[in-house]
Amino acid sequence: MVQNLVFLSIPGLRHQDLQHMPQLANLAAYQATLMPSFPCVTWPVQTNMLTGKLPAEHGVVANGFYWRDTREVEMWTAWNERIEAPQIWDILHDSDPELTSAVWFPMLSKGCGADYVCMPAPVHNPDGSESLWCYTKPAELYGELRDALGHFPLRRFWGPLAGIESSAWIGASAVVAARRFHPRFFYIYLPHLDYAAQRHGPNSAEANQALGEIDAVIGQLATTMPAAYPGEPPSWIAATEYVIQEVNHVAYPNRILREAGMLRVRQAEGRELVDFQASDAWVLVDHQVGHVFVRDSDPATIVRVADLFTSQAGIAEVLAGSQRAKYALDHIRSGDVVLVSEETSWQAYYWWFDDLAAPEFARTVDIHRKPGYDPVELFFDPGTNGIPLTPQRVCGSHGAPAVKPAQQGVLLASDPTLLKTDSLRDIDVADLILSQFRRESG
Repeated sequence: MVQNLVFLSIPGLRHQDLQHMPQLANLAAYQATLMPSFPCVTWPVQTNMLTGKLPAEHGVVANGFYWRDTREVEMWTAWNERIEAPQIWDILHDSDPELTSAVWFPMLSKGCGADYVCMPAPVHNPDGSESLWCYTKPAELYGELRDALGHFPLRRFWGPLAGIESSAWIGASAVVAARRFHPRFFYIYLPHLDYAAQRHGPNSAEANQALGEIDAVIGQLATTMPAAYPGEPPSWIAATEYVIQEVNHVAYPNRILREAGMLRVRQAEGRELVDFQASDAWVLVDHQVGHVFVRDSDPATIVRVADLFTSQAGIAEVLAGSQRAKYALDHIRSGDVVLVSEETSWQAYYWWFDDLAAPEFARTVDIHRKPGYDPVELFFDPGTNGIPLTPQRVCGSHGAPAVKPAQQGVLLASDPTLLKTDSLRDIDVADLILSQFRRESG
């Protein structure tokens, strides 16, 4: 039984990394293997851990959505209402309203049922500029955090300047909130290991340096958080979201569809944009998974798409229709065909063949207008003063099924009684956490 519990969600954390992270190893010395469910990417895995369910039930199939009725792509802006299942804080409230929760920076947390929330929400000004801000609950909290810590360093959260400053701010602001509100359950997302591993590879010197940097942030949390709970210092759990693998190949599924005459483009000031209305099929790519959306889910086109991608370089599996149930992706929000990358390959969203025809947003950090995830945003091209159009520079990716030990993560706990077994799936995390409070309330 625990009185208070802090849950650290750490993408990219591997078993072997703990030897370089003494603060984390000391904080949570007991460990188990943690298996992420496919697709092993941020939104689905975080939702798996929060609900104890898979995408077929909670509806989060990727790091974005394609809304078939309006033919619009929504990347990284969705609110919590898109999750079609109760989450840990909802279940805790149903058990006992006094079991309060805080959620710090995991995606899809805007508008959630947790008592206290902090999530980036920059203000988009009419002139195209952005003003730094965060969505918080209570609403006035971000102003207080800004006054105490300065603005959240959004440019350090993603893009070519991404670095430890964002995770450090997340940790420091979580302590401020804990001291004020004393939430019984506190979920904290620390994204720092994502950056160097994707830029330079998970075994690079830069990735090793990142381990020390995030370990220092965790050490600061371990030192300062207990003071927020003087009666009962918190217990700790830390979980890998997914493990980043070295990649040496990139596939371009939208170009393949365009060559086959199924993806069509429209001209906008001399640049090419996907024409979602006219295209028979196009792909929302997400690291090592691609969702192919077929117009009107036409059965003949689905078969044609599946045949087209069979034996394509870098594609390990092609799942059409009911075959998607293999990974619990048989949901209306999934593509009609799902493309699964090989372990050492990933999928880029590009549809143009001439870089002069690339849309303007291709060379910018623009996570909302790009119909797919773009890790090339982590790089900077001084020649164009923008993002390079060189996906070959990406050295690490994730998302493919975790079928090998090297693709599996780790679950750490400060107390051995928090762990029920030496091997868990991400969907087991919610029940593991809830069981600690159920014993108290039951």
